[in-house]
Amino acid sequence: MIPVNTSPPPPKIVFIISEDWFFASHFLGFAKAAIAAGLEPVVVTRVSAHRQALEDGGCRVVAVPVARRAFGPLATLRALLHYRAILRAEAPAVAHCIAIKSIVLGGLAARLAGVPALVLAPTGLGYFWTAGGAKAWAGRALTRLAVALLSRGAGARFLFENRDDPAELGLDPDDAPRVVLVGGAGVSPQNFPAQPNAPESPLRVAIVARMLRSKGIPESIEAVRLARARGVDLALDLWGEPDPANLDSLSAEELGALARTPGVVWHGRGDDIAGVWRGSPIAMLLSHREGLPRSLVEAAASARPIVTCDVAGCRAVVTDGVEGLLVPPRDAPAAAAALVKLARDPALRQMLGHNARRRFEAEFSDEVVNAKVEALYRACLAHRVR
Repeated sequence: MIPVNTSPPPPKIVFIISEDWFFASHFLGFAKAAIAAGLEPVVVTRVSAHRQALEDGGCRVVAVPVARRAFGPLATLRALLHYRAILRAEAPAVAHCIAIKSIVLGGLAARLAGVPALVLAPTGLGYFWTAGGAKAWAGRALTRLAVALLSRGAGARFLFENRDDPAELGLDPDDAPRVVLVGGAGVSPQNFPAQPNAPESPLRVAIVARMLRSKGIPESIEAVRLARARGVDLALDLWGEPDPANLDSLSAEELGALARTPGVVWHGRGDDIAGVWRGSPIAMLLSHREGLPRSLVEAAASARPIVTCDVAGCRAVVTDGVEGLLVPPRDAPAAAAALVKLARDPALRQMLGHNARRRFEAEFSDEVVNAKVEALYRACLAHRVR
């Protein structure tokens, strides 16, 4: 007689995220942490080409036609009702909403559906906090209102990547256990080993990012132009694609024009980022604001010195003069001076890169991050059974 398994199925965690590629590239470690905590991961997302990667990571995928750029009242209401219907059908123990739009819509839908525990995870405050104008102001106000409403209920926890963002949403970064700080989504030290010195003629500077204005792409190109004008043999490699769903994206035509600057090459999407850092002695990212930039964590793992801005998210990876050099945002001359300083001092580059790797191992490796996330999920389950 074949034995019948009478044990109940594991409780579910539903991840709500805008795009399947975003979960595949950044958050599969969270699914692994969920499984370790005894949860069944379900990813609710717009599906493009990464369903198989999510399923290979142990996730069941529920496709939704919710576009990131749909901000109108009717589109917002449809998305809210769609999420609520899915959450009622899935009946998860935990809903983990990733990024601002998913927090607002997914979080409210989870409350309406009666989900016992919420994890609300800004990955950076994004366009609303880097842009000006009435639309950005309204977006900030709506986000703060939604967070205030969601935080009043029992079972809500917030997962942040830096200490600056909680205050922007009216929260205290030291309010444990309600607010949890983690070093991004975690990066594997095996996939990003410390790299030996790279060739120096020309000295290559790499940026790995979506091609957005708020990532500082125009001022990065200007910084390299100014450094070259001071006699430094630099080359800038841009690795990344436009993001048409983002209002801040550069177009392919704009990038083509910018890349005609001497010494600048736009490569488009890069599939071997460890190889990028192997051939690039310096990492740069002049973002106006970040959650915690994965590309800088990968550069730190690769023992590369970093030039970045003294803004939220970026300064969570780099302390000025320790792992890299911090410059003011939107200040191409200051970034150029930092590049010149690194170009003319190989010993400084080596020291900063060594420190970056050590900090990565202590704060940003997948083992360190996933342990914190698993503990968070276990706390959510403990709340559910009380």
